[in-house]
Amino acid sequence: MTDHAIFHRPLGVNPPPGYDQAVFGMGCYWGVERLFWQQNGIWLTEVGFAGGDVQNPTYDQVKRGDTGHAEVVRVIYDSSLISYDHLLQLFWENHDPTQGDRQGNDHGPQYRSLIVTFTDAQRAAAEASKADYNNRLAVQGFPEITTTILDEQPFWPAHEAHQQYLEKNPDGYCGLKGTGVEASIPNPDPI
Repeated sequence: MTDHAIFHRPLGVNPPPGYDQAVFGMGCYWGVERLFWQQNGIWLTEVGFAGGDVQNPTYDQVKRGDTGHAEVVRVIYDSSLISYDHLLQLFWENHDPTQGDRQGNDHGPQYRSLIVTFTDAQRAAAEASKADYNNRLAVQGFPEITTTILDEQPFWPAHEAHQQYLEKNPDGYCGLKGTGVEASIPNPDPI
């Protein structure tokens, strides 16, 4: 099993006791993973695929667009240091959730906006934040949010070469770009 290039912990592990996990799809997963590993309270990040109907898909299969998967980042975090609401704020503010099957110049269903929730509380928070951010975007003239919120389902890790890609390739591609509209954070991080 490979270790994380920054945290030096094994990839593919379950959250340790007292930690939670979240999965977010915000377009190309390289920049998304870097965004999350830079946050205080993150224990592990891992890129992969979720939301599709093929077991253990490869990057090439997902790229063809026929497996139904989105590129996602799995985040294991210490909720005593960073709240799920803060993670949602980062999610909404760092991509354009109104673009359907694309992010900027990246086209295809693998680039769609996606949240996978693991608890009823995460589901409720994700739904509430989506409604709130949709209203904030509408005021600024943006179309409806196309983000899909799914209950827990398989996360399929991407190839080792794609894990922490921008740490290994600092000049690599990062298409991460928000709308410039701020999201609210109802429950700030614990002190």
